[in-house]
Amino acid sequence: MKAVHFGAGNIGRGFVGLLLDDAGFEVTFADVAEGLIDALKAADSYVVHEVGEGAVDHTVSGFAALNSAAEEEALIAAIAEADVVTTAVGPNILKFVAPAIRKGIDSRPKDAGKLVVMACENAINATDILADHVRGDSPGDVDEKAVFANTAVDRIVPNQAEGSGLNVTVETYYEWAIEEPPFGGNTPKIPGATWVQSLAPYIERKLFTVNTGHAATAYFGYQAGVSKISDVLANAELKSKVHAVLEETKSLLVAKHEFDPAVQEAYVQKILSRFANEFLPDTVERVGRAPGRKLSRNERFIGPAAQLAERGMSSNALQEAILGAMLFDVADDAEAVEVGEILASSSAEEAAAKITGLDQDHPLFAQVVALCEKAKATRKN
Repeated sequence: MKAVHFGAGNIGRGFVGLLLDDAGFEVTFADVAEGLIDALKAADSYVVHEVGEGAVDHTVSGFAALNSAAEEEALIAAIAEADVVTTAVGPNILKFVAPAIRKGIDSRPKDAGKLVVMACENAINATDILADHVRGDSPGDVDEKAVFANTAVDRIVPNQAEGSGLNVTVETYYEWAIEEPPFGGNTPKIPGATWVQSLAPYIERKLFTVNTGHAATAYFGYQAGVSKISDVLANAELKSKVHAVLEETKSLLVAKHEFDPAVQEAYVQKILSRFANEFLPDTVERVGRAPGRKLSRNERFIGPAAQLAERGMSSNALQEAILGAMLFDVADDAEAVEVGEILASSSAEEAAAKITGLDQDHPLFAQVVALCEKAKATRKN
């Protein structure tokens, strides 16, 4: 069995690539980072170090690597003969990897069996987005040669210590949920995956609990001058603020998807304990990066806050986290700089629309305008 994985970074090597390797796939990593690809080509193996309760080390070997910018023909050939293609490149990069996937599908013999394509991104229905880019304006026989399945992925992979090389440190916990219906009962053998009939509740539960909570931890910590994520959770006041955010998203998930409140609260507590793992050297600057995307319409803050507003439910704690994201002024974060420039150059109403994508008649809009006014005033001071 063969797999091509786009994105040879820490998540690609420490999560998706590891699980594919464990499942017996020969993995080819594809990336545009020349130094990283060269290092993978020169290596026989790398080690994934787990930290936390029950931690073990995993050695990944037998992989290949391709520069997706400089070795397009080889990449297309690899996709054409692969069983699985996965991505961990970020939702905004999917449109850039789609052309190579399309060419690989077009080059694939019709009797080769369907190529499984899964985007393993922190976004709702990311594979649908990728599939649209792959099909383009002329779908041809794409859907005869490939099957696209949405997934929900969850594993904390922090910035790595200097000198780690290709080795990756990760938490022990992980979840890779994959929707089963697109396969018609013929699912690939990936022992580390969880197959589900309906992925939507799992995606929102993960996005609005793990991702919302993680980012809220970062922004509350940043405003308090605390750098390490685990130290934020060690502060009772800050932990209480994060938990208040997750209480609100829990109320939405229970109302919308009929999750058992006790089960969801247990999930919340599990997530908080993961964030508090002192062996993960994670920082608020890394977790809070790219606030522009995190503040977009269907993402981890505006998404649940908007749905709560539509149901007439409170989102006060979420709004405090949203303000924290607007005040995340890390100078070397391009999106943080852009959010600051929008706030500085626009009225509060214009900034609210540009940053969040909310319509002016949405029940949350006026509250976001007020947050923009606070952010503008705070940044001026």
